[in-house]
Amino acid sequence: MEFFVWKIFSDKVPSSILKRWKRYIKRNQQSLPLPKNAQDLLYLAHHLIGRSYSLPTHYKIGTRGSLLALTQCGQVKDELERLTGDTFELVVIKTQGDIQTSQPLWQMSGNNFFTKELDEALLNDQVDLVVHSHKDLGSLRPEGITMAAVTKRSFAHDILLIKNETIPTIKNRAELIIGTSSPRRIVNIEKKLADYLPKAKNVVVKTKMLRGNINTRIQKLRDGEYDAIVLALPGIERLAHTPSSNEELKRLLDGINFMILPQTVFPSSASQGALAIECKLNRADNGELLKKLALVQDARTKEEVVRERKAFNEYGGGCHLAVGINVRKLHSSKGEFFLHSHQGHLNGKDVSLFELEGRSLPAFVMAPKVFDGHPANDQLITKKNIPVTLDQGLHLYITSKYCFEAISGSNPKSLWAAGTKTMKDLAALGFWVNGTADGIGDDEVENLRSSRAAGIMVDTNAQLIVLSNDEAKSTLTTAEVVACYKREINKNLSAEFKAEILKTEVFYWTSYFQYQAYIYHFPEIKDRMHACGIGKTYDLFRTNGVEVLPMAGIEEFKSWTRV
Repeated sequence: MEFFVWKIFSDKVPSSILKRWKRYIKRNQQSLPLPKNAQDLLYLAHHLIGRSYSLPTHYKIGTRGSLLALTQCGQVKDELERLTGDTFELVVIKTQGDIQTSQPLWQMSGNNFFTKELDEALLNDQVDLVVHSHKDLGSLRPEGITMAAVTKRSFAHDILLIKNETIPTIKNRAELIIGTSSPRRIVNIEKKLADYLPKAKNVVVKTKMLRGNINTRIQKLRDGEYDAIVLALPGIERLAHTPSSNEELKRLLDGINFMILPQTVFPSSASQGALAIECKLNRADNGELLKKLALVQDARTKEEVVRERKAFNEYGGGCHLAVGINVRKLHSSKGEFFLHSHQGHLNGKDVSLFELEGRSLPAFVMAPKVFDGHPANDQLITKKNIPVTLDQGLHLYITSKYCFEAISGSNPKSLWAAGTKTMKDLAALGFWVNGTADGIGDDEVENLRSSRAAGIMVDTNAQLIVLSNDEAKSTLTTAEVVACYKREINKNLSAEFKAEILKTEVFYWTSYFQYQAYIYHFPEIKDRMHACGIGKTYDLFRTNGVEVLPMAGIEEFKSWTRV
């Protein structure tokens, strides 16, 4: 009987219920009347197992028809079916933005280019829910539609793609043409990208309109229409997670290299990387669908996106907005922080905001005397190079400019930097840098290397060689630390420097080692005000019980102390 019931109801009742029912009968050796239909089986399961069940509900999901839209919607569909036992069907709806691809969106009249038709289908009950790329949503949503869930985003970054054969020619070019149509990318790329390209000090970076789906855009790069293109990493990442589209990406990305653009310099579009799931506000189901969709809500992503959208709206919103906005939630032993990065141009003025939310800073009546612990100002600690011979073709992570001598003449397969300053300095030496920890800690490099899209272009599972000082340890799981410099104490400090340190009220430390060295030689400063970056250094201060103010970076510190 068990086999007969299984065959009849296998397409109507979740397999988990059938399996539990079958195990119960086998365990209790009971002979039970044969259920006449699926609902009878569910009642029987309730009687035997003590749980209440209902038949699966079938829902329709509205989606755009692009490969990316179908891929990400299919991933949401699979997750919802796994979590609810219900069935979901994709309904493709063409939008104005899909049809009109001859000009940039910001040059077209109107708005809601990728959402209007989906909104209408939802309000007219043609579909039960819709899945959007969150960044496509306008500032004002139609009445009667509610945000049911914001899904988890692994990445929000932009990624620059370039042919391997193009990289060594950059230094000899008068200009480099980058494909993109986003106003924010146009502004930030043309203004700042040259600093991050190998020996590109005299290269003029220009942008050229790029539309189409991801595969089309990459093919245009392959065909030589652009020297490089900039795309949203989350979109490529979703395609890389689907077997069929992953194979096509492998073909398209053959011979291509990448640079994951740092959020502190090239912040992504507000809510980039998150998916928004919407449904009707007053469905006649007592909120049943809303409860089910809440299962795929990601609290951290929602907190970040709410802040990004708030800033987006305050800047005026719209696809014409030339301001990148990224918010990153960071955890520490002290609590939670949100790192805000806004960069771009608005109303004839540059926008540049880089600050930390989640801690209060004391106000100064007068600008205090400060010490910026960067090497140019640090007379107590000197660095001495350690001779190192590196093999060719390694995967390297550079933590300091004092490692540059060690990599001279090397040809790494991939190269990562601890911060944007190190990244720029490496580029000036002629190196192609794939990405940076962006000053928030080594774990960020591990996170970026977990990208499946990046893994198509370089071997991100290969061991990472971390170049650092002789006392350094790494928390990265596949890393080996190679010492290429050591820190020494200068015993011949000038009287003037000693006097300046003793008069200093607020210190900005670049490492916990630096703080310890100064406290040892100047114990009088222990109870002064101390600050540092939000990454690994901050964690060490907190672990050792030292009160310190976390900073987004040295620029926020300077702004706060009015230096």
